[in-house]
Amino acid sequence: MAFQALDYYHLDDLLTDEERLVRDTVREFVTDNLMPIIERCNTEGRFPRELVKPAGELGFLGAPYPEKYGCANLGPIAYGLINQELERGDSGLRSFVSVQTSLVMYPIFAFGSEEQKDYWLPKLASGDKIGCFGLTEPDFGSNPGGMLTRAEDKGSYYLLNGSKAWITNGTISDLAIVWAKLDGVVRGFIVDTTTKGFSAPEIKNKFSLRASVTSDLVLEDVQVPKENILPGVSGLKGPLSCLTQARYGIAWGATGAAMAVFDEVLQYSLSRIQFDKPIASFQLVQNKLAWMATEITKNQFLAYRLRSTEGRRKTSSATCFAGQA
Repeated sequence: MAFQALDYYHLDDLLTDEERLVRDTVREFVTDNLMPIIERCNTEGRFPRELVKPAGELGFLGAPYPEKYGCANLGPIAYGLINQELERGDSGLRSFVSVQTSLVMYPIFAFGSEEQKDYWLPKLASGDKIGCFGLTEPDFGSNPGGMLTRAEDKGSYYLLNGSKAWITNGTISDLAIVWAKLDGVVRGFIVDTTTKGFSAPEIKNKFSLRASVTSDLVLEDVQVPKENILPGVSGLKGPLSCLTQARYGIAWGATGAAMAVFDEVLQYSLSRIQFDKPIASFQLVQNKLAWMATEITKNQFLAYRLRSTEGRRKTSSATCFAGQA
């Protein structure tokens, strides 16, 4: 049976025609291209890389950014709906798009030079290049300020040494946004993953997110050209603002995953017969379904209200979650 979206409070009525078109396009893409292969990908622990270029062609990558960089220039709600529908299919594919868009393209867009934007953003938007985000370290996750990765100014280049852990896309990436301390201050660097001394061993045998690539990053005397530093930011504001962008999409994505689970449970409860009738007819099951539907509806409207409110940023502290995504 085809997926039936949960929308008891008519969120659709608040969406523009463009937002509904984007949502429906991604939903069709997921149904036709991801759902037939995702079970096999999960079993094999394989990321469906064959979907990257089609996703880029449809504008899913870097969706909020300007057309001058090869992006779709969509609003925050449309971008959120992309994440919702992708995670309805699988968290791994949504995670890939979140990293590419919010953790790799965003710092280049927000903090990069015009030369960096012109070179990298179109390639990332099309899926010709894949990126990863190196912040978390083996001993420093929730405390990124304690990072041990260091950058040294060697005159004509920066020398990076350190390691990062739990990095989505790491092994398949063409570039890494690596955060390191330069003279005690956190700075961001665009690192070509083919550079000598850089390696990204994949973490195998995961119990979840199996259709996603998760890696370590190892930097051993990696030479980074001077022009590859992100000039527009210093300190933890840089990486933390990137995480803010990603969290907005993740809020929509988690809603999409919950919608998929609810649909699966509902269809099962309607088809599962006990005592000569569907178990959906029993009040205990109905209570659980009603609770699920209520929580998902709350999630939908919370995510909707988290959209970018740049013009009203001072009206609520909650707007910090939406950023400019």
